[in-house]
Amino acid sequence: MIDQTRLCLLALHFIPGVGDYLIRQLISYCGSAEQVFNTPKGKLLKIPGIGEVTAKAILTHQAFGSAETELLKVEKMGARILFYLDKEYPSRLKQIPDAPSLLYIKGNIDFENPKSIGIVGTRQSTHYGKECVEQLIAELVPHQAMVVSGLAYGIDIQAHKQAVKQGLSTIGVMGSGLDIIYPANHRETVQDMNVNGGIVTENKLGTKPDAHNFPMRNRIIAGLIDALVVVEAAEKGGALITAEIANSYHKDVFAFPGNVGKTHSEGCNALIKSNKAHLITSIKDLEYIMNWDASGPAPQKKEAFSLEGFDPDEQIIVRLLLEKNPSVIDELSWKSNLSVSQLASLLLTLEFKGIVQSLPGKLYRLKNT
Repeated sequence: MIDQTRLCLLALHFIPGVGDYLIRQLISYCGSAEQVFNTPKGKLLKIPGIGEVTAKAILTHQAFGSAETELLKVEKMGARILFYLDKEYPSRLKQIPDAPSLLYIKGNIDFENPKSIGIVGTRQSTHYGKECVEQLIAELVPHQAMVVSGLAYGIDIQAHKQAVKQGLSTIGVMGSGLDIIYPANHRETVQDMNVNGGIVTENKLGTKPDAHNFPMRNRIIAGLIDALVVVEAAEKGGALITAEIANSYHKDVFAFPGNVGKTHSEGCNALIKSNKAHLITSIKDLEYIMNWDASGPAPQKKEAFSLEGFDPDEQIIVRLLLEKNPSVIDELSWKSNLSVSQLASLLLTLEFKGIVQSLPGKLYRLKNT
């Protein structure tokens, strides 16, 4: 029996021209994914970003057939879909502004591992680069850190293989559908990863590994981690894109230095020279910057407020604002699964209590943070 709520959420992704942002808008204004499909055309047209073509596509319900077929295929291949509204959705990923509204997942993944490190680099890796990866992952064992990369040739696949060898959890983020392993000859490594980790993508089944998918893939890598380590990178390429994204998310970026004048060193050296990455030569550099203790879990953020005395819905809002302060009301609505009208009333109550302050542009922030 297919869960209708999940079917409606997936159906939104099969409406032409509707992406993550519009899905958030629709759910925020309508209250739920199910209600989107029951909202009259006139009201749909009042939602920013929704025009005649999109409103008509929603109300024809044609997306349900594709969504049902997709759910059955995913279930058959032993995978699952996580939606942004699910409690199991990765908390790190939820904090980035352009988080995917769903994830296709296969394997045995604990997204909430206390320590998560991304390792990326050139596809044309050298013996030096592979040695850096091998050394770093061996040094990560006492931390039991999760290793995240992109399953590509070179540094990426070396990171996955060494993580498997050392018994660390590892996640491969794909630029294709879950059913299309790319590169294909990494399939055996993926099978090994699925025991303690697995593969993740936001792309529908059957999506080919086209070039435009990979920058989007890189933002998921950056979102799932606490810190990114770049090991060998040319002046331009996917590793540097991931580093730029990680910096924009305020994640710590590290880079191994390389020989001057070597193509595969230019990217790392440029990151270090421009202060876009910390220089790393061993785990001690990462431990110092990240304040990691090898004998225990990563330090946890302390809550700025005691949640005692707040209603359950008020607690949700406070927690969301602790994660991202300030936040736009539409984003709070999407993350809390509360309608905009419900949320506005709750925010007003919290404002009267002196907990929340309203700002221009539909922004809300916690006071005294």
